Amino acid sequence: MNLPAVAASLFEEARATNERRLLVLSGDRETGREAARAVLEALPIGVSETTLVGPDPFLRCEHVDPKRTVELLGRTRRAIVYDAHDALIPNALGRLAGAVDGGGLLLLVVPSLDSWPDRRDGFDEGLAVPPFDVEDVGNRFRERVVALLRVHPGVAIADVDAGEFERDGLTHPAPRIERGSPALPTDPEFPPEAYERCLTADQVEALEALESLREGGRAVVIESDRGRGKSSAAGLAAGSLAARGADVLVTAPEARSTDELFARARELLAGLDALSVDETRSLETREGGRVRFALPAALDAERPEVLVVDEAAAIPVRLLERTLSVGRVAYTTTVRGYEGAGRGFSVRFRDRLDESDLRVTTYRLDEPIRYAPGDPVEVWTFRALLLDAAPPVAGVIADADPGSVAYRRLPQEGLAADERLLREAFGLLVAAHYRTEPNDLARLLDAPNVAVRALIHDGHVACVALLAREGGLPRETRCDLYDGGRIRGNMIPDLLTSQLRDERAGEPVGSRVLRIATHDAVRSRGLGSRLLNDVRGEFANEVDWLGVGYGATPELLEFWDANGYSTIHLSTTRNDASGEYSAIMLSPTGEAGRELHQRHAEWFAERLEGMLSDPLDDVGPDVVRAVLAATDASVSAGLSDRAWRHVASAAYGPGAFDAAPGSFRPVVVAGLVDGDVALDDRLERLLVRKVLQGRPWNEVASELGFVSTRMCMRGLGEAFEPLVDRYGNESAMAEKRRFVDAGDEADGDD
Repeated sequence: MNLPAVAASLFEEARATNERRLLVLSGDRETGREAARAVLEALPIGVSETTLVGPDPFLRCEHVDPKRTVELLGRTRRAIVYDAHDALIPNALGRLAGAVDGGGLLLLVVPSLDSWPDRRDGFDEGLAVPPFDVEDVGNRFRERVVALLRVHPGVAIADVDAGEFERDGLTHPAPRIERGSPALPTDPEFPPEAYERCLTADQVEALEALESLREGGRAVVIESDRGRGKSSAAGLAAGSLAARGADVLVTAPEARSTDELFARARELLAGLDALSVDETRSLETREGGRVRFALPAALDAERPEVLVVDEAAAIPVRLLERTLSVGRVAYTTTVRGYEGAGRGFSVRFRDRLDESDLRVTTYRLDEPIRYAPGDPVEVWTFRALLLDAAPPVAGVIADADPGSVAYRRLPQEGLAADERLLREAFGLLVAAHYRTEPNDLARLLDAPNVAVRALIHDGHVACVALLAREGGLPRETRCDLYDGGRIRGNMIPDLLTSQLRDERAGEPVGSRVLRIATHDAVRSRGLGSRLLNDVRGEFANEVDWLGVGYGATPELLEFWDANGYSTIHLSTTRNDASGEYSAIMLSPTGEAGRELHQRHAEWFAERLEGMLSDPLDDVGPDVVRAVLAATDASVSAGLSDRAWRHVASAAYGPGAFDAAPGSFRPVVVAGLVDGDVALDDRLERLLVRKVLQGRPWNEVASELGFVSTRMCMRGLGEAFEPLVDRYGNESAMAEKRRFVDAGDEADGDD
């Protein structure tokens, strides 16, 4: 086998077509590594253009740990070598394929393809959730990868043990028509030189859309798959704005992922002879403009005229929300990608952007720039990782309702064998959840603790849920957790044991809803509730509890509450991806689950009072209201006679809240948990903000629209009147009568 010669032919074809090629070196690890060295030595690819991804640096080039491949987002390489013997990580595979430039090679150093699916590696160990072990993990994802490697165009496979090629990967394409220069706008607002640097008509139109950032109150969203030139367009826009004197701030998850953006801005400004200061990520122009970089966490300290958010899909939603205060902002985001934070931008943030005061323009780029359309490596990656998976078209499920659908178990082996069903189910999860990523495809197919259930309408998936078995842990594991150990894949038992100090929490068996997604075309018809009800009917005799954890919003809390789930915890830190505090809810199905739920729901209602005045003092009041309304616990205000007299006098007489604020908090918790006292929304928000979270009077008055602090204080007294009536003891009632009767007598004298 003349491996260097075949690799050279593969590389030449890639260069001639401006496509990428994939070379698989299968067999013994050390032999595969030697083969990779020989290939790279024979090709005209510099060390500075090559990246090795693997556990150790066996090549003289840039080395990246497989768990840190997010560092390659926004960058391009001529050659990437992935040593996947220790672990094939789906997220890493997708990122690496996306980072190879046109005319480049992706090399995979892997075990023998015949035995690889049946081997167990480091990624499998992560799927082996206790009480399962690694031998219980399936092999369907690697079977999928291997099967597609063996049939897909542009993929060469070398058996390094036998010294033979299984496939040479050559496609022998017909000569391609050279891509001509795109037509330029006749009357551009940006410099003509910026448009002359555009490589596609898509890029020209995206740059035209970005012209609107010359005015205030504008936002532009540039969407595309990887390699379409959205960052380059953003760089040309940034340079154009800075050339006219604007202060442009660029932010991204990693500084070096903006290399392409700054390179395009630098080239344009240099060509315009407008550049006065040229540093790595700080450009200044003769007109006083700037293009500079700051990490998302530093945005609060910045006041730019224009903000460019590059790779927005990889930035936590809570940080994206800070960008809405900038009057001119551009977002570039990958539609079908492998950013660490998944689809947070499109699923969680886009609605907030559209509801903001900014006038939003959206443009999508489709034509590749870094490689030719139809590039076989891109097509292979999309198929292998289901990056292009989509829900069924709306028309085929448009008539779905709870009465027309059928509840179905979707076993992992059945999904692996039914590509259409797999694409619909996974596509629905991708479309609905900001965290769904390629690793989840492997988890769906192979994790021994995961189950998939769906509602099917005329053969198509209308609603789908992923469930994970948790609990049922042996005593030694529970003791280790209690003493500070960690455990994979048992989120609720882990939390209740290690953080909330319940050594028995891991004993009952539960099923946690990892994801639930309903097709956009049939939302609000009760399908999600129907699916949860069917799940309960199936699992009621198999587990002690059903549970869920998610980024808490009022709407989601109300949904889960309506479906029989009760709050037992609210995290004290925000989720990095969603920017929201996570709610944990349980729905018991057996006696052990009811005992677990009761002791944690009761304690949650007791401890939330203290949490809201300290770590949770910035949680939105509507979230707090919904959290408490969804708490199924018996709560007693438990005040002394003196405390009740003070609360009643503040409600009906001259008593001052600020003299003893702690007396009021248990009463508010009881009222919001029971839901027996009818108050309007503003008064309930007032109870949360002032009484439970201890915010300053002037801040609360301003936030809730009271005309003055005095009126806000009166509103608090008004809110406490029905609470005193509902929960007050005889001392409270006597205090009430003192002021109410006195008022009645005064009215009679009039």
